[in-house]
Amino acid sequence: MSDARDAAAPPPTETPFVALGGEARVRRLVERFYDAMSADEPALARLHPCDPDGAVAREPRDRFALFFIGWLGGPQDYVAQHGHPRLRRRHGRVAVDTAMRDAWLRAMATAMDAEGVDGWVRGFLDARLAEVADFLRNVPG
Repeated sequence: MSDARDAAAPPPTETPFVALGGEARVRRLVERFYDAMSADEPALARLHPCDPDGAVAREPRDRFALFFIGWLGGPQDYVAQHGHPRLRRRHGRVAVDTAMRDAWLRAMATAMDAEGVDGWVRGFLDARLAEVADFLRNVPG
């Protein structure tokens, strides 16, 4: 029996952005991601500006939402406003080890579970986000 995450490949014209349901759902996913990070991964959350209650603040949430929308194949507003993402350079000030990578992936998995992301798009996101998170590791361990 196959896992729902291994469901049929996407139609040739469907982007992950479309499969997720567009901007509103991607923004909800980002909110759930940062909520999970704030609640379950405090060391990771503290790398971001936080509000007085310790939750990741609005600005990083909005900025990541813009990036994620474009990365998923939606409007390229992030690039228009901030330029090329240059992920390694932007994350170079942060020591990203295996534990930090795994914390990020756990927070995103929690968010995708809560938002009910499944099918081919879940398989795509699980694989691609793991690749990107691993690419951003910049210290051993």
